[in-house]
Amino acid sequence: MTSSSAAPRRTALDALHRSLGATMTDFAGWDMPLRYGSEREEHTAVRTRAGLFDLSHMGEITVTGPQAAALLNHALVGDLAAVGVGRARYTMICRADGGILDDLIVYRLAETEFMVVANASNAQVVLDALTERSAGFDAAVRDDRDAYALLAVQGPEAAGIVGALTDADLKGLKYYAGLPGTVAGVPALIARTGYTGEDGFELFVAPSDAVALWEALSAEGAAAGLVPCGLSCRDTLRLEAGMPLYGHELSTSLTPFDAGLGRVVKFAKEGDFVGREALTEAAELASRRPPRVLVGLIAEGRRVPRAGYDVVVGGEVVGEVTSGAPSPTLGRPIAMAYVDAAHSAPGTAGVGVDIRGSHEPYEVVALPFYQRQK
Repeated sequence: MTSSSAAPRRTALDALHRSLGATMTDFAGWDMPLRYGSEREEHTAVRTRAGLFDLSHMGEITVTGPQAAALLNHALVGDLAAVGVGRARYTMICRADGGILDDLIVYRLAETEFMVVANASNAQVVLDALTERSAGFDAAVRDDRDAYALLAVQGPEAAGIVGALTDADLKGLKYYAGLPGTVAGVPALIARTGYTGEDGFELFVAPSDAVALWEALSAEGAAAGLVPCGLSCRDTLRLEAGMPLYGHELSTSLTPFDAGLGRVVKFAKEGDFVGREALTEAAELASRRPPRVLVGLIAEGRRVPRAGYDVVVGGEVVGEVTSGAPSPTLGRPIAMAYVDAAHSAPGTAGVGVDIRGSHEPYEVVALPFYQRQK
């Protein structure tokens, strides 16, 4: 576990990022590229062409054994036993009180093998929780964070770029599915997943193969307008797509039902799971009247809201901004915020955000702000 005083970890692509002139930043204990040039241009490239990301800071944890599925059903809120081999599932790991420890993607690689992908900031917490919860199960939890580099190609041109470098059946690869193959001669788990709102692929490879794969993807994608992309545009892309970010829309003080993501909790699955009792109560409360609802806000003016700013109606605080940024696609500032249920309906009048003492007018909209044409 990286302490705050330790030097940031570097991915296998670190020297390459620096050679491309990336602005680097410390993110969850890793030195990561924030941007290479203009974050607006990187954002627009992903929306209209393609972008290439280094996501090697994400935390991979492998769960294997005859009771791997049973362990994950106990440890997580989803029904992982129902996931077919080669498919993936978005889910969460919660505390006994229902608070969200992290949101996860879990890939079923084989009948008795799963890969859990945690957020970089929570990887150790998730590893510790899975290890603790594995007691009594015939299953092993393995820290594989150093075993993988993770590259992502996202955008409308992604399928053409990756498809030109692999014999894998990308056309038959559904969203939230993964298959083993080779890309540019590099062995990879090819997953049709992402965090941008666009079609795309996440490629899990050995760290020693990361540079060769990055260079091959860059060369193949050049004619299609692919550009390297940093964490800054990744944040504005996921915000436009209405995708939650841990530490902003998700936290231990919120349950999945508070976040409007109660659908990931599968009460009908076999066996008990951590947080079931508390989440049953949270589900009942949400069905009556959720105290606060996650909504989208679009600015009428130009001032950008930031996380922690108050949402106000008639001078009264009715909510709080969780994420905010200028939207390159909409051309106006946008935000996600938790607001009192009474003010959460799209089109609700009189809603503003307190930006340094000035109550700026905002329109309440349903999430997501942006949805690609399929």
